[in-house]
Amino acid sequence: MNEHTLSLRLERVAANVPAGARLADIGSDHGYLPVALMRRGLITAAVAGEVAATPFHAARRTVRDNALEQQISVRLADGLAAIEPGDGITAISLCGMGGETIRDILEAGRAHLGGGERLILQPNGGEQPLRQWLMDNGYRILTEELLRENRFYYEIIVAERSGPVIYTDEELYFGPLQMQARSPQFLAKWQRMLRQKHKTLASLEQALQSVPEDKVQEVARQARWITQLLA
Repeated sequence: MNEHTLSLRLERVAANVPAGARLADIGSDHGYLPVALMRRGLITAAVAGEVAATPFHAARRTVRDNALEQQISVRLADGLAAIEPGDGITAISLCGMGGETIRDILEAGRAHLGGGERLILQPNGGEQPLRQWLMDNGYRILTEELLRENRFYYEIIVAERSGPVIYTDEELYFGPLQMQARSPQFLAKWQRMLRQKHKTLASLEQALQSVPEDKVQEVARQARWITQLLA
């Protein structure tokens, strides 16, 4: 993967960035996403934010190699602190980290959110707590996508602030739009998850040390939800 050829996962993220956006790509790694979008003429400006020095320097190199220093600012900063008031950011992407990590970045950086930005989020697991944060903060989920790449399932969640929104516990768990669409990928993922839940329950029952009852009940509840979903 490079700025010319994005992974399938990043291509689907790119497809959800509005044309002409001013993008903040947080945790940009090599900066491939903003550089690819800029090369294609799909965004007007970008910030590539990185908290670690090695990927920060890698992103700077990618931007420099493509002569895009005027359009893309690469910043060493923690989370949304990479965004400055004058950037006029209209879209924020956070990809390739756990859902809880994305949630924590959004929560810690709330002061940097104007409220009008589109959030394009690609969590590696932990989607439920991330959706919970979106609901608690008045973000409506506009699109959800599930794809499989290199044997892993990836979810893309696109949201915008809309005012109060309420999702059920099951919708937060499965994704409200994915529950409706029931794509073949979605059903395959949850068939696999159900097998894992049953294995987990079996091992919990055999565990010699006592497992907290609420943990067993939570796994059992999730297994029931998945069984009902697939019925």
